[in-house]
Amino acid sequence: MTEVVTDANFESETKEGLVLIDFWATWCGPCLMQAPILEQLSEELDEDVLKIVKLDVDENPNTAQEFGIMSIPTLLFKKDGQVVKKVAGVHTKEQIKAIMEEIG
Repeated sequence: MTEVVTDANFESETKEGLVLIDFWATWCGPCLMQAPILEQLSEELDEDVLKIVKLDVDENPNTAQEFGIMSIPTLLFKKDGQVVKKVAGVHTKEQIKAIMEEIG
């Protein structure tokens, strides 16, 4: 199950392990296409392997601005609190898994 994060709890929720943050908005068509893919992935993978969280850029502009999010959806990967990868656009489960392999 994907978890919703906000400006307030972003740091604490994304500081440990491998975390995929989905920067999205309710009005964004591609974001709505990305959501079920991430939902499936979160059911397949244990949170110890990959924690998936979503951040609504309209409701939480500070975090989006801090990470230079210019287009959505943007998937940001953090490993132990450090940004290791940032990709824009809709990604398939296979593409996300390939990025995870690349990150290690």
